[in-house]
Amino acid sequence: VATREVLGLPKRETARREWALGAAIGWGAMVLAVLPMALAGALHVEFWTGFRAFELAAVNLLTLAVAALAEEVAFRGFPFRRLIDAIGPVKATTIMAFLFGAMHLLNPDATWISTLITMLAGVLLSIAWLRTRGLWRPWGLHFAWNASMGVLFGLPVSGLVTFSTVVQTRAIGRGWLTGGDYGPEAAALSGVVLVAAMVVLVRASRDYAWHYTYEAPVPGGYPMEAKPPAAHVAMEEQ
Repeated sequence: VATREVLGLPKRETARREWALGAAIGWGAMVLAVLPMALAGALHVEFWTGFRAFELAAVNLLTLAVAALAEEVAFRGFPFRRLIDAIGPVKATTIMAFLFGAMHLLNPDATWISTLITMLAGVLLSIAWLRTRGLWRPWGLHFAWNASMGVLFGLPVSGLVTFSTVVQTRAIGRGWLTGGDYGPEAAALSGVVLVAAMVVLVRASRDYAWHYTYEAPVPGGYPMEAKPPAAHVAMEEQ
């Protein structure tokens, strides 16, 4: 239990619901990001329905789940909490979002737009932690975003095409619409989708924010232990 607390995965009754709601937000956001490409006729889809393709899809889903958790522990886990204690949530979120975007600069076909959008995604995931004080929701959101992009829609995930098996999609069109070879995370419209997801996330986290971020007020001032007047003591003795 202590290890889970340090990693940011506290044991609580709402953990599964938090993860599922995060996954729903991540999936919905990716659908909105891909929809303009589909309406513009920019997506060219092929299907591979062999048994091996489904087998690889299952492996890829597991890989994406583990990778999403690892990134959340690294960027929204113990280091993030200690940074909040040191400099506050706003500065901590800004620093971690910057590092999150900078790390993805190493991915194939990364651009300055993809870096900015990845930083924006880092802010979204940090808000998910700040609203629940746990990684269940950001983990679900992160996983569903990547899994929808790579496995469901067959598009590159941060420049990586290895997750497209059953569905294999090529997005042909302007970079601001499709993101080019990097994938939807380099499409300018994805930034708008992430901002909208922040609004939805905050509204959907009201109850969790109340239960898990509420801090009881600490009494201030000085203790008052003055002795009662002698006249009152005499009256009580009578």
